Amino acid sequence: MLEGIIRESIEKKSTKALRRDGYLIANIYGKGFNNINAAFKENEFIKTVRKKETLAFPVKVGEQTLQVVIVEYQKDPITSRLVHVDLKVAQEGVVGKYMVPVKPVGTPIGLKNKGVLVQSKKRLSVRCKAENLPAFFPVDVSRLDVGDTILVRDMETPETVEMLDADRIAVLGVIKAK
Repeated sequence: MLEGIIRESIEKKSTKALRRDGYLIANIYGKGFNNINAAFKENEFIKTVRKKETLAFPVKVGEQTLQVVIVEYQKDPITSRLVHVDLKVAQEGVVGKYMVPVKPVGTPIGLKNKGVLVQSKKRLSVRCKAENLPAFFPVDVSRLDVGDTILVRDMETPETVEMLDADRIAVLGVIKAK
């Protein structure tokens, strides 16, 4: 489990000192929940995020253990190091808005016909309870030929998950290579 510290001061000077010591600055928030200004060891945070099997993962800040989902992160444009991350508390029984990744499965037929697989949307916006949150949406692309696309309405989703993206938006497609 990822362990972090609660930041006493949110001033620029203390933030820079934490970053120099290898900490990643984080904000943790949720519906009906007091915001927590926290900091995690950067390397431990990256290892935890890469090893997680679901969107929500546990963190311990102070005395609290929370299930959180990454909402947004910021990177330094020059060094590509993580600078800041926003975490949303995934509370059981509370309906929330989440971004769920899309994973293409299989090899499209169109790749053999000089086509290229294009992923227009890497993440889809959904509304559901935290316990019903899918880790990702698998999409079978093995039947796609050149010119074929998969739209949001063609996606298979559980009944407990409501799609928030418009149903006419393209998610994956195979286009002709130039």
